[in-house]
This record gives sequence, C-alpha cells and structure tokens, in this order.
Amino acid sequence: MGVNSSISDVVTPTHAEPLPPGPAQAQLLRAVTDEISDKGFVLANLDKVVNWARTGSMWPMTFGLACCAVEMMHAGCARYDMDRFGIVFRPSPRQSDLMIVAGTLTNKMAPALRRVYDQMAEPRYVISMGSCANGGGYYHYSYSVVRGCDRVVPVDVYVPGCPPTAEALIYGLLQLQKKIRRTGSILR
Repeated sequence: MGVNSSISDVVTPTHAEPLPPGPAQAQLLRAVTDEISDKGFVLANLDKVVNWARTGSMWPMTFGLACCAVEMMHAGCARYDMDRFGIVFRPSPRQSDLMIVAGTLTNKMAPALRRVYDQMAEPRYVISMGSCANGGGYYHYSYSVVRGCDRVVPVDVYVPGCPPTAEALIYGLLQLQKKIRRTGSILR
C-alpha cells in the first residue's frame, strides 16, 4: 500500500465481486428473468401478494392484563426486536390489525376487550398469550375470571406458558404469519 492511499481503498476494494446467490434465490431469479424475457411482464397471484403484505406489516394492539404483558414488552425491546418482522406496536385499536391478549381476563374487563376488538381494522387477528388468557390458568376456578379469551373474541394463535417467554411470543407471531400466508382469499 502506498503512502497516498486512502482509508476507503482499504475498507472497500474497488474490484470486489458480489457473492453468488444461493440455489433457491438463483432459481427464483432465473424464473423471473425467463418470464420477463418471454412475456415482457411478471404475473403474480393477487392473494399471495396481499397476504405477503399483511404478514410484513402486522400492527398489534397490546392488551396487557397481567404479568404476561412484561414478556410482551420484552419481545418489543432491542434484544428480540419485533420491528425486524414488520411488527410495530400501535397505541390505538383503529390503527391495529392484531390484538395480543396477555394475562388474566376478568368478567369486568371482558366487555372492554370486545369493544377494542370491534374497533380494530379488518382483517383482524388475535393472539392469546399465557395460560390465563388461554384458559383461565391458575385462577381458572375463580368466580371473576373468564376461562379463556376465546369465549369473548375469536383467537387465531395460542401461546402457552406461565408466563410464556418473549421467544415463545415471537414464535407465535411467526405461526400467525404462516397462517395468514396459507389463507387463499383476500376477504377473511
């Protein structure tokens, strides 16, 4: 290296070639290139495009009721970073399409849960997080506890645990994304 070389010559070589794509990526690239050269455009299934957009931008309405809400907050922080999946917490139900019910649902709170669910945009999804939200949990036999939030709102994914870890919630979110991708209709 000469005396007049700059730092940019050391950090980024000028004649470096990009890495070759993987086999699946190369096959997809080849198929798209062949279709463009053959027809001049690319055809896509509208359902798949819409479902891809839905899975890449889920906005959850947090409905933290008890100790599971702490693990839900952990999932949104820097260590687990739900933003990388396109999942951003929203403060209003009118901006949300996903509700995460985390904790013990009581009889007094059930009408509020249903009201918030009804205010959410369509299509809307619900994740039940923790034993108490799934089926009453430890407080199952209490007179004031609803034995599962699925008695109030329809649930798409159940995340078990007492409380479930942040990794379990993220796994549940990934399962919901798979479920959305499987749906074959734009209307839910």
